[in-house]
Amino acid sequence: MLKKDLILRSPVSKTIGIENLKSGRFGAVLSRAGVGKTSFLVQIALTRLLNNEKILHISLDDSIEKINLRYNEGYTNLVDSIGYVDPQKAVEAWESISQDKVAISYTETTFDTKKIRDYLVSFRTADLELPAIMVIDGLDFDAQVSDILDDFEKLNRDFSIPVWFSMRTHREEKLCEDGFPVQLENYADRFDKAVYLQPVQDKIEIVILKDSDRTNQVFTLDPATMMITE
Repeated sequence: MLKKDLILRSPVSKTIGIENLKSGRFGAVLSRAGVGKTSFLVQIALTRLLNNEKILHISLDDSIEKINLRYNEGYTNLVDSIGYVDPQKAVEAWESISQDKVAISYTETTFDTKKIRDYLVSFRTADLELPAIMVIDGLDFDAQVSDILDDFEKLNRDFSIPVWFSMRTHREEKLCEDGFPVQLENYADRFDKAVYLQPVQDKIEIVILKDSDRTNQVFTLDPATMMITE
């Protein structure tokens, strides 16, 4: 019951919609540095963990320790958003889902999509459940990443795993004519879903840039917790 309550409280449930998370090939969470891309990606992954599914979180920025800390904080914020929760039940729920999180830390020089493919093949060879989604945090979309995205499209086709990316934007850059940051504009045809986080006074606005009938909807997040403000 607690897991279902946490899913319903998730900012992802209220913005993107849980039923939309795994549809399509690619999704993106965009913002400039320090606004909350990674924290929101973690909330996306937590909704799948709370649904008793596996996730694969790959970072080009964070160590394994930092990734684990982000998930601990994200889960705590989600639990606290409900109000009072029996601490023992919260711990038991976390212990039951945390084992389904697989985190891998790369650098720009060690990152290789072939390694990811080999890892997924090892799941299939051992007849293990594949991750429900893959999170890629820290890929530099200011660089040319067409070949990398080609590889991820092949992984999506071969393993049926949707991929959610973080995209770093920059304060000084203007939006393109269609309202997309240039990092998304350059690859817009590949992405089925995209959300844009931007600071507004003491809150964060999350704008749905791509997601069929949800496009252009705007929600407000608490920057300290990344939870929806009522």
